[in-house]
Amino acid sequence: MLNTVLVDAGPLIALFDRDDNYHKAVKEFLSKGRYKFVSTAAVLTEVSYMLNFSMEAQIDFFDWVLKKGVILCDVEYGGIPRVIQLIRKHSDTPIDFADATLLLAAEKTGIRSIISLDSDFDIYRLPGKEKVCNIFCCEDYV
Repeated sequence: MLNTVLVDAGPLIALFDRDDNYHKAVKEFLSKGRYKFVSTAAVLTEVSYMLNFSMEAQIDFFDWVLKKGVILCDVEYGGIPRVIQLIRKHSDTPIDFADATLLLAAEKTGIRSIISLDSDFDIYRLPGKEKVCNIFCCEDYV
């Protein structure tokens, strides 16, 4: 049975950029095939931008999104006030729009696990001080 997890831009960039320091680690981690992925359009935009060095890498990425069935949980207009709240709340650890949308996705779906290269998710909190647990530990794969 697949575990449904949020996925951040970092691991996706690393997966499709062979020169990325985490390419091998992410590829090995994801090759186990245990996960069903949820992300946001903001994350996909960030990944596409970072892969702009190669049209083929971008196409491979979007093909993978389709094949792996990444579920998009997007921010609607009504979610923007919550993005503003998150930016204010995390002003000491600046939160970007993509990360804020992932927290919104966690709130909306109830998913409390993420695959990320960022330690920021160790700091971010959901309502009730609940944490989104990063299940990717780079040290285990590097």
